[in-house]
Amino acid sequence: MKVKKGCIVVLDYEGSFENGEVFDSSKKHGKPFEFISGEGQVVKGFDKAIEGMGVGEEKEFIVKPEDGYGERRDELEQKVPRDVLPKEQEPKVGMILVVGNNQGQQMPVKITAVDEETITVDLNHPLAGKTLKFKVKVLEVRESDKEKKEEKLEDLADKR
Repeated sequence: MKVKKGCIVVLDYEGSFENGEVFDSSKKHGKPFEFISGEGQVVKGFDKAIEGMGVGEEKEFIVKPEDGYGERRDELEQKVPRDVLPKEQEPKVGMILVVGNNQGQQMPVKITAVDEETITVDLNHPLAGKTLKFKVKVLEVRESDKEKKEEKLEDLADKR
């Protein structure tokens, strides 16, 4: 079976920047990465690059910012009052905070500056604006339950 939209993909991967610095890998997590292809669980460029790959295949590819985490946007750096943090938490440049957005999702933000009254936080994804290099090896490709249900419905429709 080949990787196509809606199937479950299990793979080993290593992600690095253009300078060769590794930012993430399945080895770091101690297990292969599993996701459903084409469902937005990985960035668009990653999904596109592995489409059509089969079990045992290896590939290296590049994901440009526009197909990855987007370009960095300066307007996503914002000043907020220091008192939004708990009093016992001393803000420091480089510190990562987890905040909720309007949709109830949690997202990391990085503190980029601290003064007497405000902290400046960067709401850009840490990988925004970066060109990413990936090495992958497909370990398994299988149908998802959703895909199986759709096929059964198609079979039933064909029999009518």
